[in-house]
Amino acid sequence: MKFKVKSELKYKIKSESTIILSIQALETEQKIVSEELVISPKTDFKELLSSAEANRLISLALKPTENLSISYQAIVENAFIIKEIKEFKEVDIAKLPSDVLSYLNPSRYCQSDKMYRLANNMFGYKKDDFEKVKALTYWIYLNVEYLSGSTNSETSAYDTVTQQAGVCRDFAHLGIALCRALTIPARYFTGYAYQLKPQDFHACFEAYINGQWLLFDATRLMPLNGMIKIAIGRDAADAAVANIFGDVAFISSKVSCEFLDKDFEPFHQHHENRFAISYL
Repeated sequence: MKFKVKSELKYKIKSESTIILSIQALETEQKIVSEELVISPKTDFKELLSSAEANRLISLALKPTENLSISYQAIVENAFIIKEIKEFKEVDIAKLPSDVLSYLNPSRYCQSDKMYRLANNMFGYKKDDFEKVKALTYWIYLNVEYLSGSTNSETSAYDTVTQQAGVCRDFAHLGIALCRALTIPARYFTGYAYQLKPQDFHACFEAYINGQWLLFDATRLMPLNGMIKIAIGRDAADAAVANIFGDVAFISSKVSCEFLDKDFEPFHQHHENRFAISYL
């Protein structure tokens, strides 16, 4: 399915600074039909790939300016498959691919080592990993209030499970932490999201089940097949939209994701049965 995505970020640069952005569509099986990046005032930049996940990064070396504008737009065909989970095959940890193993470990925002008892008492009895992740995702949806402005850049999964409020970033971190506490690899996923209100970058998570990464979103704010992937990582520290080094003031952001295909429509499918979506 084809989408038109846009983002515009504005900053006030008070001193010589560096901003590293992750706003471009990821080059996986999803097809980038066209894209454009405009920076005003005109600024030299470098395009980089993160060493771990090949996330696309834009590195800007900046001089002081009152109004820096970074605008990105692209037409992208997303790539996913709908998987029917007919039978569960236990994956031996010793046989996991090396690039999956790191997603079993606690990370800065996902302290899975502190959630072992909670996760196993509440979800460990489920018959397989898919049912465990489906149950914990639904539990987050029911028990954590989506509350804009309730958290900050320091809020972790442990904070969210106690405060029971957060935004998409916090819902994703809690889902990841509970998965890892159940010995299920899980990772952070950011993207442009169709039908998200208000429009913004969106975070959810993927769990490694039956040898594949499956998408889960505890917020239920957008169709699971309506995402354009930007980045993945252990948590938001690996997939932040912007990392800022220097004296920089954020002014504003505008994000949009428009559906272009007339013959299809993204659908809200959130694992009420044993079907799941795997992004490629």
